[in-house]
Parts: sequence; C-alpha cells; structure tokens
Amino acid sequence: MGLEIMGRRFNRDRDFERGKLLGKNGLNAYYCESGNLDIDLLHKEITTVLKESDLKDSLICDLADLSGAEEDLSINLIILSERKADKDYLNKAPWTIDSRVAKLNIGWFAPEEYQFYRTYMNHENVWKEYRLARGFSPLEFRELRVIRLQKFDHTILYKSNTVTLLESTAIENPREKRLFALASFSDPKAEWADEDNIDRMILFENTFNDAVFAMRSVQAKYKFRLQWNRIIMHNRSLQNLKLKQMQNYGLKIIPQTHDLGLEKIVVYTRRKRWSEDKVRELELIMSNISQDQFTMRSRKPQTSALEIQDSYTGKIVRARQRNMVYPYEFLQMITYAGLPLYKGFPRGEFEEFDVEITSSGEQEVISVKDRPYGQNSSNVVFGIIKHPHPDQKTSLERVIILSDPTRDLGSLAEPESRRVIGALDLAEEKQIPVEWLPISSGAKIDMETGTENLDWTASALRRIINFTQDGGEINIIIPGVNVGAQSYWNAEATMLMHNKGILIMTDDASMLLTGKRALDFSGSVSGETNLDIGGAEKIMAPNGQSQMRAKTLADAYQMLLDHYKFSYKAAGEAFPPRMETKDYADRDITKLPYNDFLDQGFETIGDIFSIYKNPERKKPFDIRQIMSAVIDTDAGYFERWQRMKDADTSIVWETRIGGYAAGMIGIESRPLPRFGSIPHDGPEMWTGGTLFPQSSKKVARGINSFSGRMPLVILANLSGFDGSPESLRNLQLEYGAEIGRAIVNYKGPISFMVVARYHGGAYVVFSKSLNPNMRSAAVQGSFASVLGGAPAAAVVFPREVSRRTYLDSRIAECRNFLDSGMCTQKDYDELFQKVYNEKQTDLGQKFDQIHSVARARKVGSIDDVVSPETIRPYLIKSIENGMKRLK
Repeated sequence: MGLEIMGRRFNRDRDFERGKLLGKNGLNAYYCESGNLDIDLLHKEITTVLKESDLKDSLICDLADLSGAEEDLSINLIILSERKADKDYLNKAPWTIDSRVAKLNIGWFAPEEYQFYRTYMNHENVWKEYRLARGFSPLEFRELRVIRLQKFDHTILYKSNTVTLLESTAIENPREKRLFALASFSDPKAEWADEDNIDRMILFENTFNDAVFAMRSVQAKYKFRLQWNRIIMHNRSLQNLKLKQMQNYGLKIIPQTHDLGLEKIVVYTRRKRWSEDKVRELELIMSNISQDQFTMRSRKPQTSALEIQDSYTGKIVRARQRNMVYPYEFLQMITYAGLPLYKGFPRGEFEEFDVEITSSGEQEVISVKDRPYGQNSSNVVFGIIKHPHPDQKTSLERVIILSDPTRDLGSLAEPESRRVIGALDLAEEKQIPVEWLPISSGAKIDMETGTENLDWTASALRRIINFTQDGGEINIIIPGVNVGAQSYWNAEATMLMHNKGILIMTDDASMLLTGKRALDFSGSVSGETNLDIGGAEKIMAPNGQSQMRAKTLADAYQMLLDHYKFSYKAAGEAFPPRMETKDYADRDITKLPYNDFLDQGFETIGDIFSIYKNPERKKPFDIRQIMSAVIDTDAGYFERWQRMKDADTSIVWETRIGGYAAGMIGIESRPLPRFGSIPHDGPEMWTGGTLFPQSSKKVARGINSFSGRMPLVILANLSGFDGSPESLRNLQLEYGAEIGRAIVNYKGPISFMVVARYHGGAYVVFSKSLNPNMRSAAVQGSFASVLGGAPAAAVVFPREVSRRTYLDSRIAECRNFLDSGMCTQKDYDELFQKVYNEKQTDLGQKFDQIHSVARARKVGSIDDVVSPETIRPYLIKSIENGMKRLK
C-alpha cells in the first residue's frame, strides 16, 4: 500500500491510467503508467524503497525485469540509510545499465540530512548524472519547471521542507549570477476579510516567507546585491481564486520583498473552469515589482529555456545595482500587461521618438516606435505616452522624458540637450504637458569635450524657459541624484512663479549644484550625504521647491496621475472635462458635522456662520473642513506644497466642484504653532486669517499654476498680511505683490468668497478690480473693510473713543469723587480704562456694522451676498457662468 501511495504521489501532476504492485525474490515495487495533462505522451515509472544494505549493481536490471516494460522506463529509487548520502558511491554510479531504463531518480533519506536527490540518464549505455536536477525529486523538478533553468549552473545555498534556494550562474557568461528560490505548497485555504479581499493564507505565507528570508539572508554576503532574481512557487491544489482577488492579496505580501532584487514572482498552479471538466495548468506572474506595487497577469506555463541576460537586461541590472530605474523598465511598468500597477488606472501606450539631424544641420523629431527598447544613442529617452482619461471620453496624452543612468550616469551634452529640445518641441506642437524623470550627474566631463557641453545645456535651458513662459506645463519626478545642469533645468521648469508643473521627489532623491565628493575635495561646506545637501526631507520640501515628497517612485507616479485627474485638458480645450458626480449641486453644506477640536462650540459647518454662535466671525475654525464640505464628496483633492515650511496658513488644492475641475485656495482661520527657532522680531505663532511671507508665496504660485488650466476658487478669511519686522525682512511685500500680479494675469474664471473677515492689504491684492473675470461674494454676516472694527477704533479713532469716554456719566461722577477725596487715583484710572474699553468695543462694532458686506456690495466691491446654505450651489453656478464667458 505504501509503495502504491508513493508511486501515485510521484505522478500526481499527470493523468493516472493504470498501475500495479510488483514483487519477485524479495524485491517489491509499484509500476505506474500516466499521461501528460496537455501532451499525448505516456510515462512508465517504477517506484521502490530499499535499505542501503540492499543496494547491488544488478538492481536496475532486476527492477526492469519486474515491470516487463519494453523501453523509456523511469525508476524512482528511495534509499533509507542511517548516515548521510554516500556521495562517492553515487558518483561512481556502479549499477549495471539496462537499455529499457532511460532515467534513474535516486532519493537518499537519512536522519542527519533532508532528502538528498540525484538523477541519472542513460546516455549511450552509460549512467550520466543530470546535474540540473540535483537536489530535486522528479516531481519537484517537473512541478517547479526546473528544466527551464538549463542554461545555468546551480549551487544549492539553502534547502528546507518547502524551499530550495539556488545561486545560478549563466553557463555562457560566468559574470551573470542570479538567485532562484523554488518552493511548493498545498491547499492554502484562504481566510477572507470580505468578498474581494483575502485576510490570510497561512500555508502559502509560511512558504513564501521561508523563500523571502532565505534569499534576504544570502543577499547580505554579496558586495553588490544580486539582481533579476525570481521566486518560483508551485501550488499543488486547484486554484479557485479570481485574478483580482489574488492581486489584492498580493499587495499585502509584496512589501516583504523590498530590496531582494526580484525580477518576477511566478506561481504555477492548476485551474478548473466552471464550464469545463478539464483541469488546466496556469502560470501566474507578478512583475514590475516595487516596494508596494506590481503588475499581474496569467498565461499557459512556458516550456522554453529561461534566457540569460542580453544587453538590454544587463542595463536594467546595472541600473538596479545603482539603486536607479532603467527608463524602458519604468515605461513597461506604467504601460503594463495584465492587471494594473495603479488601482483604477488602465493599460497605457508608449511611442518612442528621437531626433534626426538633416543635411542643413537642423534637427527633426521622428517616431522610432518600431525600434527595439534599449537602442537609444543618448542618455535621454523621450516619446509620447497615452492612457485613457478616467472619464473614458478623452485620452491622457503627454510627452515623457526619461534619463538613462546606465550611460555615464545620465551626463548631459549635445545629444541629450537636443532630445530635451525635441521633446519640448513635440509637446508644444501637440499642446500637451511634459512629464520628466531625470537622473543625471550634470554636464558631461571627459577629455574630449568641455565648455561646449555647457553651451548645449544652456540651449536646452532657454527652450525650457520659453516653453514654460508660453504656458507649457512640465511635471518632474526625481527618483535619484540630480547634479548641476539637471538641477537648473528642474528649477526653470517647476520652481518659478510662472511655472504650472509640479515637482515630486522620492525619499532617495536629491537636487545638487555640486555633489558631496566634489564639495569635500574643494573644502566647501558639505553634508554627510547627498540627501543632507539637497534631499526632500531636510531641504527641498521645506523650502517649497519640491512640491510633494513620495516614499517610492510608484507613489510619486501615482501623485502625478492624481494631478492629471484634476488638471489635464485635451489639446484645443479651454478647461479639463467635466466629470460625473453623485454629489448634489444644491447640497447644503451647513448641515454637515464639524469636528470642533478647537472647542469653540461649533457642532455643524453652519455654526461657523451663525449669528448666535459666531456673530463677529472672530472665532477660530478649521478652513479645511469648509473646503471639504464645498467640494464634491466623490472627488477628493490633490494638495500642493503641503510640507512647505512657514506656509501653513495657506492651502492649495486641485479638486472638483459640481464635476468641474477647480483650483481651490483656502486661508487657515486658526492659530498654528511655529516650529524651530523663532526670531525675536516675529510672531510666536501663525495667527489665523493672516498671510505670512511663505504662505503669500505659496498662494501666488498656486494661482499662477492654475491659470489657463482651470477655474479658481478662493475661500477667504483674511485680516491682512503680517507686518512684523521678520515678515518684512523675509520679502512679505514682494510675495504679497506677487499675489496681485497673479490675479491680474489669471486666465480663467475666479470665484472669490469671503467666509468671515476681509480687510487691509489682502483686500487690495484680491480685489475684483484686478481681473474682469473675477466674481466676488461674501457669506451673510461676514465683514469687509479697509480695517477691522477693533483695530480701527484703537488706531484710527482713538480721539473719538476718548471723547466718548469723558462724556460718560460714570467718569464725570468718579472725577467729582476724586476731587473731593472720596476715591483714589487708582480707582479712577481703573474705571477710566474699563469705560474706555467699552467705548472702543462699541465704536468697533459700529464700524463693522457700517462697513458690512452689504455696503461693500452697494459700492461695487463685491458682487453678491449669499446665505451659508447656498455656498456650494453659488460657487458651482459662478464656475459655470465664468467658463461660458471664456469659451
């Protein structure tokens, strides 16, 4: 019975046809005939178990005699021993050859070691070891498709009950080494979190973790981590999961593979479709693996030998060894095959372009879409990339520029500059944005070229300036080190007041003028690493030059896609397309709950505008909650400059209102703490409703970035600009003036709404007199004036306050008491100050009552006064009317 079970187990991956127990002269075996699942081929096998003491030279002939098979017989011989495998004995292969036996699989089982396998082939009547199968049972060899690794020599580095880890060296190229972790599991039994999400698969996870840990521990011994590795797994049970379910589960386990240098994870399994009786074999492939992303597809298992690295793959490996991304690998990642790398993002297309120099010396941009990947002749690759827009009516078409860091670390000279110029020419011709992923060591330095390289980078710089000043959009993702000329290109493309594009840096990225080693050599001030000099965390995100910071390249590209979701407009269109929304246009935002973490007594958004709970509109509140209440509930938002230091009182969003794309700017209306050292001549905290230098700069840049692309909505609670010595020293006047210039130059409708107070210099730079396309409104009960009532009474009308104080009967009576000695001077001063404060408050309130939003509307400073309940429908209507006027 045991022999039959073992014999059938060795053939569980085949269709069993017949079998029988054999026995003669004390020799017992099980004979089995079986066929392939997909190929009409009959396999004849004998399985037997012997003690080491029973081994003899005639054993193979004796087993062949038992079966009576005529040819192509395979023998599975399990040897039970009390000691480790006798390698000298196995190397000699002393068994008498038999022409009927084509293959001999030997498994040596001993208490001191895990199963030891060798396979021998009958090669011209001589036993010759089949080295590729060493360490694998014949069943493992077939199920894990080890035959596909025949172009490699292997060394087993680790072996457990479920995992075998191989160090594999290409036979034709000994410099190529990879790791292959081969594992098998059975019946993972998914535990479900919900219908589409698997919570756990314990048996699978145990096996997968064993493979990951084995590979990670081995990687530590190499000077340079091995790349292009694979984890290959076999599921012995039928797979009944949907591809989408497996992808969702994959997102949970993929982070464990970080830094393993994986090319792919391959899972072999079997599947039975509900409409068929036949069981089919399936190969599930997870590729384009990053820390938390991957693509997935399934296909019929491949049988061809796995190829060694070609020149293209070698470039990918070199880029990975330098912790960089080869441009064509990234393109495959974002145009994927199978399930998407990004949730909800469909399959993309890329058409490569290049430049060609004519006989007259001029350059032309030409399509090279049929040219194989990796045939680029410069360190810059560019072309057109397309994805369907989320509304499924238009196409997201952009020009993409990528650095090739495998060539001179992406250094820049004439070929690279020409291609940057050509890419911008192509984008201008098609009226589409540019996205750029640069990794570059700066202008090329060698013995043959010199200052001409700088001249060429300057030519590209001029093209960038002209392109962006004409309204072109360049979006940059920096996934690695940028030095010198490349950093200046990034600055001209994204960091100036007129720029529309975004700049995103990953945690591994830095922008430098001079690299750390060069700074150290010259004796200049340096940092411990390039990240300390120009990384996002310490430098570029706080100063606002990096608008967003992402953990990984995949996260960064998802941010860019989120930006396009709101801002992309097709060539020839004035605005992005309107999206469908399930949110009601006439929704009353005042009924929404308000999280009153400031303890002001507000329970709903409407309480902020209440004449009873906030009559003077001076209580602090969270403007983000109002912004969230106004936008479409199914839209979300994309925030720019979120990490910009000292710019906390302004908020810049890309979002949708009523389905329309809109840039939204809010002014924070609560005090915010300051961090770090605080100058003695500056505010101790960022006061609500106030613009400070960096928040002014952020607002101006936000307005400019939305100009010519989408409507602008500003929700204002503005008491003015901070006038402290610190703020004036830090360019408050300049950045405040930039807001006014941005409003004047804005191309598109502007909807400006006062939600609380609106005073002073801020009134000037947002005045409707600056732009005829601005529609100004104020919420009922809000205030608009040159100066707020309280400061007006204190600063402008102190004489009037004093006069009213002296005329008060309480002061006159107390003066008489003072003259007659019935009270002290201290009593008089205290009463005078009390009455003075009352008169000052009364005068301030009277000033506010006179200079109300109703008066501002009457004199034409604002267009409308709206009730809190109609804020959202009013803004939607204002956007609609503004777009109609400008189309």
